[in-house]
Amino acid sequence: MAIRVTVWNEYLHEVQFPEVAEVYPKGIHGCIADFLKDAGMEVRTATLKEPEHGLTQEVLDNTDVLIWWGHMAHHQVADEIVDRVHKRIQEGMGLIVLHSGHASKIFQRICGTNSGMLKWREDGEKEILWVVDPSHPIADGLDEKIIIPHEEMYGEHFNIPQPDELVFISWFEGGEVFRSGCCYHRGKGKIFYFRPGHEVFPIYHQPEIQHVIINAVKWAAPANQPTPVYGNTQPVVEVYSKLEHSIQGLHEQKG
Repeated sequence: MAIRVTVWNEYLHEVQFPEVAEVYPKGIHGCIADFLKDAGMEVRTATLKEPEHGLTQEVLDNTDVLIWWGHMAHHQVADEIVDRVHKRIQEGMGLIVLHSGHASKIFQRICGTNSGMLKWREDGEKEILWVVDPSHPIADGLDEKIIIPHEEMYGEHFNIPQPDELVFISWFEGGEVFRSGCCYHRGKGKIFYFRPGHEVFPIYHQPEIQHVIINAVKWAAPANQPTPVYGNTQPVVEVYSKLEHSIQGLHEQKG
């Protein structure tokens, strides 16, 4: 069964700036959707200006992995939609956050920090994206590095919690480094932050970058996991030691 992917994009830069539309005539979401479809995935897109930002409960219920690209309108994303997306991640939906999505409401919710805090510079510098975990599924089939000819610089310190797995770090011509491929687990959901992708540069047309995103979708897709049971439960095996007086329910009587 094909992985069901929803690619979310603000779709503002492409409308407002001709130089961005020239690089991504179908929008960034359209570019990403095309190569994911070519990889055999079932893909839909959603944008900021659609009702409920295109992320209705029905859409999310039928999404295995949500890809998020945002930059200039994080504050316009309704809190109720962020709550809805966060709940689905807890239930097992994967999330891939791209480039300036580091400052999005949903990624800040995942991190529990102001993840928008970092260094940046728009000089179109060369970037070398180094694989630091060659055994990780997201790095499958890659060489030890990806060279991006021109990119926006992001530099440390990046105000995020320690990643559960770190797949990539970046070096930029100006000397900065950055944790550019960070994995997290929240509830049953898997999250991958992938830094490359400034709107003025054709990053998502680069085959190696497409390869990473395809691998990330496969990694983040929900696994066939057992459903955890929470709350008060009966013993799994017979309990032989018995208290003279039961403490069952005492904590509910406190206060």
